[in-house]
Amino acid sequence: MKKHLLSTSAIALGTVALAAPAAAQEWDVSFGGFMSQHVAYADISGSAVAGQDLDGVDVHSNTEIIFTPSITLDNGLTFGVNVQLEGEQNSFGEIDESYMTISSDTLGQIIIGSENSAGYKSMVGAPGVTSMYINSPSISTFIPFSAAYPGGFRQAGLSSFTEVAGNNDVPRLTYFTPSFNGLTLGISYAPNGAANNRDVGPNSNVANSFGIDKNENLSDIFDIGVNYSQTFGATSVTLGARYGVGEAANLAVVTAATAGPDGLDGTSDDTAAVYGPNTAGDPETWGVGFQIGFADFTFGGSYAENDNGAASGVGDNEGWSLGVTYDIAGPWAIEALTYQGEQTVAAGRKADYEAYRIGASRDLGPGVDWDIYVVQLDADNGGTRGAGGTYRDVSGTVIGTGINLSF
Repeated sequence: MKKHLLSTSAIALGTVALAAPAAAQEWDVSFGGFMSQHVAYADISGSAVAGQDLDGVDVHSNTEIIFTPSITLDNGLTFGVNVQLEGEQNSFGEIDESYMTISSDTLGQIIIGSENSAGYKSMVGAPGVTSMYINSPSISTFIPFSAAYPGGFRQAGLSSFTEVAGNNDVPRLTYFTPSFNGLTLGISYAPNGAANNRDVGPNSNVANSFGIDKNENLSDIFDIGVNYSQTFGATSVTLGARYGVGEAANLAVVTAATAGPDGLDGTSDDTAAVYGPNTAGDPETWGVGFQIGFADFTFGGSYAENDNGAASGVGDNEGWSLGVTYDIAGPWAIEALTYQGEQTVAAGRKADYEAYRIGASRDLGPGVDWDIYVVQLDADNGGTRGAGGTYRDVSGTVIGTGINLSF
């Protein structure tokens, strides 16, 4: 499958390279972005946060400036750039996504660079109108549920928008077909699960001194996605589905006699280390979702799973969303939705995540919305109960408001 994808991609890129040269064109150097500012009151309790005073008012900000220069040649091909600059400091770095696009009405779209997979981009989930998301880890800014719930980033226990083993925004090659009466197919390939957004240091799949990938966790990640969107009179239908799989890479076996004081880092004190096959299975993810709109109502949901390959299913995730929105005559729209997830933490034991949100959003003008919402969240770590048990939980209620600007 890998060879077939790479040969298909080579043909597509070759078609681009052989296209007739174009006359001098001008770039459309543009940018956009968004900013959301939230102020909310939280009431938090649970054994995982016992002794901590976490109640009260807090502020949350989410901002990106997105640069999108592009040029359309005389042959109809459009070349574009998408670079997303984070507006806040965070552990993921200053650049969120950075990639090139090559597209036309007949070619479809090729994406090269650090971006989500075709499967992720094809998925659909429960509809909503406010921007404090519960189908993602965003609400943890007000309710620190990670103190109890171990669900990972881009895993189905927290969001139906998953990635294989949680790999996210890694360098990959993606192709989307043109839309055929609303049907679009996509396929992606990533060499590994390591981010490499900047042109510094060795490429993440260049062999180190041991002759193996520097990313020892995941390689050869394939994703496929399908999305269908069509309108039939007063009814609109959007369907999404995805599947992805990666290869669990080799594991290093280092004994006390061969491990140096600084561990397995490729220096001479580690040259006696032995590499063997990974005993875990290859990680997979799959999901389906839908939205159906009729008049001013939209109803939808999703289901997704991550099989992360460990024995007894430890670390596997699953989750589902369900929700409805209603556009009231005038500037208001309202919502009610839930996301329910779980992660296997041991044979026969699962950690749980349950979140509910009701809210309303008012259109104040072009690119300006005002949100009000209430979120209820309960999470636990699936630990053992009783004396000396490891069970921990977090519960929280958030009442908040936010202003969203998009430009």
